[in-house]
Amino acid sequence: MNGDFIDALHEIEKEKGISKDIIFDALESALISSYKKNFNASQNVEVEMDRTTGKVKVLALKEVVDIVENEYLEIDLDDAKEIDDRFQIGDIIKIEITPKDFGRIAAQTAKQVVIQRIRDAERDVIYDDFINRENEIITGLVQRISKNNVYVDLGKTEGILPPSEQMEGEEYNQGDRLKLLISEVKKTTKGPQIILSRSHPNLVKRLFELEVPEINDGIVEIYSISREAGSRTKISVFSKDPNVDPLGSCVGFKGSRVKVIVDELKGEKIDIVIWSKDIGEFIANSLSPSKVLNVIVDEKEKSAIVVVPDYQLSLAIGKEGQNARLAAKLTNWKIDIKSESQYNQDIE
Repeated sequence: MNGDFIDALHEIEKEKGISKDIIFDALESALISSYKKNFNASQNVEVEMDRTTGKVKVLALKEVVDIVENEYLEIDLDDAKEIDDRFQIGDIIKIEITPKDFGRIAAQTAKQVVIQRIRDAERDVIYDDFINRENEIITGLVQRISKNNVYVDLGKTEGILPPSEQMEGEEYNQGDRLKLLISEVKKTTKGPQIILSRSHPNLVKRLFELEVPEINDGIVEIYSISREAGSRTKISVFSKDPNVDPLGSCVGFKGSRVKVIVDELKGEKIDIVIWSKDIGEFIANSLSPSKVLNVIVDEKEKSAIVVVPDYQLSLAIGKEGQNARLAAKLTNWKIDIKSESQYNQDIE
């Protein structure tokens, strides 16, 4: 160890934000292990590094005793008093035992420790950066696909898009540029793991915030979203300003705003509906594009019977019940859809 090493630690502290003391402490612990591995595992030792010069000392710790039973761990009182006549039985004495070629081992160990500490610090920086961005949108490049997991280059690090977070029917190819939701950030022994999503409802929410200035400004608000990723999404919105049309804001001129989102989601259908404090009106809106004749609400059960024209029954229910299912999720109410003739028969 020499002055160059100390200078290098100053640079690391400046550039990487890693305290010199953290590296010195880690280095001293690593050097104890190195000494025991290369010289004597039976000894109780301490390593001291001069913070200014980088000089390394190995010190054996021995207890002062009457009769020595283990020469590696104990020293008799007479020998101890030769070093310093103030020593008493039970005292711990430090004796320098630095091996001749320990400098070479110290240099190798220092290199490994510094590299590991830099790596750990960089991982911590990435973790701290991404943990504060959970639930945000990020753009990434598909890097590779392995065992159905899609690995995405996020610049500083790599994210993973697991099968459970992929959009049904969407294909991923190397080099594809995608917008993804940062779903979860985990701390692991191999560094931060960033879980990405293309199927989460919040991805749609964030895309609308990006494309619709009125939402970003807080004039138009998203009340709820229900999504079957890759197929269809329903989103309910309302305006805080009576002069701003929430539906028009989200759709954009000639559908320009919603088209950008649909294109990003590879053609996923998006129904934008108006939220209303009147639950009957909100339920009727949620079944768009179907027309609704009447909504009979049961507040206690949080359920509603919705009456639609006979010719619109299949449209209201949707293919495989999708429209009704998404409407129920959007409103958080149980919805029973009946055609006009069915409802009239039930009344009779």
